[in-house]
Amino acid sequence: MSEPIAASTAASLRKGDLHGSLSDPVLDTMNFLNEITFRYPKAISFAPGRPYDGFFDTEEIFAHLRRYLDHLAAHGTSHEQIRATMFQYGPTAGRIRELIASSLREDENIDVPAESIVVTVGCQEAMLLVLRALVRGPDDVFLVSSPCYVGITGAARLLDIGVTGVEEREDGFRCADLELAIRTELARGRRPRAFYVVPDHSNPAGTTIPVKTRHDLLELAARHDILIVEDSPYRLVSPAPHLPTLKSLDRQRRVVHLGSFSKTAFPGARVGFAVADQLVTDDTGRTSTLADELAKIKSMVTVNTSPLSQAVIAGMLIACGGRVSELNTQAADYYANAMRATLRQLDRCFPAERRAAVGVRWNEPDGGFFLTMRVPFTAGNAALERSAENFGVIWTPMSYFYPHGGGDHSIRLSVSYLTQEEIVDGITRLAHFIDAEAKSPG
Repeated sequence: MSEPIAASTAASLRKGDLHGSLSDPVLDTMNFLNEITFRYPKAISFAPGRPYDGFFDTEEIFAHLRRYLDHLAAHGTSHEQIRATMFQYGPTAGRIRELIASSLREDENIDVPAESIVVTVGCQEAMLLVLRALVRGPDDVFLVSSPCYVGITGAARLLDIGVTGVEEREDGFRCADLELAIRTELARGRRPRAFYVVPDHSNPAGTTIPVKTRHDLLELAARHDILIVEDSPYRLVSPAPHLPTLKSLDRQRRVVHLGSFSKTAFPGARVGFAVADQLVTDDTGRTSTLADELAKIKSMVTVNTSPLSQAVIAGMLIACGGRVSELNTQAADYYANAMRATLRQLDRCFPAERRAAVGVRWNEPDGGFFLTMRVPFTAGNAALERSAENFGVIWTPMSYFYPHGGGDHSIRLSVSYLTQEEIVDGITRLAHFIDAEAKSPG
């Protein structure tokens, strides 16, 4: 029998010997928020960008699964084939691409062949695949709208890909700022490859890009030969009418469209997708699609997306005839009412005269989960702890979302996960916290 290894000889790793991303603050942001939420369970939290739990019914999972199995049988799939569909790995690019393609035509006026779609493990994997495929080396540049969702910057950091932020102004994104960033990178001898943006009700800022600017952005991308990576998870849980997606306006295959069923179905499914219909030509003249290349990378990352999860989402798509927007009408109304309740309570707590005196302001999104608020103090982790401990309210520092620093005096409020009663109470608590911070000598 072997003797136990002495504690003094047990393996011990130095943080400095691990990948540099593990020391990057961007990878700690979500863990810190989770820790704060766990330590202060009675606090009202405006931090999670999650769907409202009240829309979930456990039995629906089984109904969607059964519907998909019946669908396969009705289309001539044998018992043995259905069994393999559910129990085996399945194609890397996904089993439900036809249903997703049909849904995109119904809901988004995006008409692409199913072969241009890769079904991913949430949208997060789609981001990683696109980053890995598009950025060849250190002379390639990946641009992001800033403030930016930490998922894309975190994935870039894991891959040792630097990002260049294109900072939004208070009134939103401007193409002139992106063009300046592109010209600056070209002058440095670097090659801009793509620009990541959330055009509708963005996370974290809550901003939406106007239609004219969308057309201008596509023209700019063609002129400078870059791609646009469009991430749009909040459109179909926001009130209609919806502005056209960049992909639906795309006539030159400039847009890689990322999608997710985390908000429109449920996050636990972990099903997203990438629409990548761009042609790729090798040195011999042979062509494939960017989707084919993404699938190669996926085969070495997750192998395939869970067939069970795909089956549940497929059942949902069949149930609504691909019209996910109609399936989410009630949810969109709920989130719109939550946003209106938040804005009303902010107005009550900070009428115009007091707002100016304290030094706060906020934007007024017409959809999505998030809004941003300017505050008269440094809104970092220390302030967040004081807010949670002393006032029972949690929010997200906007500084988390700036890849090159910024947002130190702004916070993000997520309205999706709370009832209207919690929103009223939470904003009242937040107002008391802001008053206290504004009066603090520090």
